[in-house]
Amino acid sequence: MVNSEEFSKRLQIILDYYDISAAVFADAIQVGRSSISHILSGRNKPSLDFVLKIVQTYPEVELYWLLNGKGDFPKSDVKKPPLTPKPDSPAPVISDEKLKNATEIESSTIAKSFSGSEFSAKKIKRVVLFYEDGTFEAFEN
Repeated sequence: MVNSEEFSKRLQIILDYYDISAAVFADAIQVGRSSISHILSGRNKPSLDFVLKIVQTYPEVELYWLLNGKGDFPKSDVKKPPLTPKPDSPAPVISDEKLKNATEIESSTIAKSFSGSEFSAKKIKRVVLFYEDGTFEAFEN
């Protein structure tokens, strides 16, 4: 029988070993994030499916160690895989000089397009900024 408290400690060891959050771990083994939270807190016991997903996704985790705490973690014959996949071909790198030139050209083009007489007669009434976290700010004249 699996001791929930001891299992949650071993699960935390796995998270620390890979240096990942519970949310990233849940996504990796394709379970709900709340499942990880409930198991770590001791509210729920791990299901067989949950345990098998861990062992299949993370080859360093030995099944016997995960369930009973006996055995080795990480397995000595398995190398730690990289957390992020490496691309097949490296992405092209833009030099700082080219980036600076592009920015200067873009800035001068924008300045020229707004210096026309049709924009000089118009006044800005409101500007709204939308942030990535779903919030916004509105500024009115």
